[in-house]
Amino acid sequence: MEQKSSLGLAVIGWLVAIVMFFPILWMVLTALKTEQSAFSMVPEFVFTPTLESFKTALSQNAGYWHYAFNSLFTSVMSTLIGLALAIPAAYAMAFYPSKRTDFTLVWMVSTKFIPAVGVLIPIFLVYKTLGLIDNNWGLIALFVGMNLPIMVWMVYSYFKDVPKDIVEAAEIDGASTLATMFRVILPLALPGLASTGLLALILAWNESFWSLTMADHDAATLAAFIASFKSAEGLFWAKMSAASVMTVAPIIVLGWFAQKQMVRGLTFGAVK
Repeated sequence: MEQKSSLGLAVIGWLVAIVMFFPILWMVLTALKTEQSAFSMVPEFVFTPTLESFKTALSQNAGYWHYAFNSLFTSVMSTLIGLALAIPAAYAMAFYPSKRTDFTLVWMVSTKFIPAVGVLIPIFLVYKTLGLIDNNWGLIALFVGMNLPIMVWMVYSYFKDVPKDIVEAAEIDGASTLATMFRVILPLALPGLASTGLLALILAWNESFWSLTMADHDAATLAAFIASFKSAEGLFWAKMSAASVMTVAPIIVLGWFAQKQMVRGLTFGAVK
């Protein structure tokens, strides 16, 4: 009976994996087609693959490396700044909670319920006044604000899993608050911090709304690179798919190599 149950769960797992992976597979197949084949109303599963779309996407006129650098710079910097802000905030709320700690946590995560388009006009006006339109640091500030509530919540949950007795023991030994945080708590919560950073990096890398709205060329990310293959003549499906493959490939490779760290971080403290 247990073997049948395990087999059933395995089959369900494979089916879910296939359904989740199929869009990526179809994107790769489309990128290897000609524009005529990609635009065909009848899906073509048998075709002669070509790298022409990738050559076009990597051409000097397309500017892939410019967009890729902007995506990398804004994603990494927003993640580092977000961690620098989330760690002390989560540390204070986890080990020195006040009466309003729970309210603060709920309020922070409630900001994620606001649709981005709802705050577009005030943010756009502020950025225009400050000269942050089409600026990398302007995008970084947006990404930090976008991901900070999630980062604080995640780091807070990891810190809560660390016994408070360790903090008290360090304080009795004469360690300062900063010394306790950096030398005692952070090494213990390192898997959780790594998974938080990876998630924030992925969210910033995949962000498209603010990237397309607040950046034109100088600070444009790979989201703009993909959108550039849409013109008055229509959508160039093969080239757009090639651009999409080149955009998601780095983050997929990163996720593949960091999957053990991700799983370890996400399950940190689950088993005592």
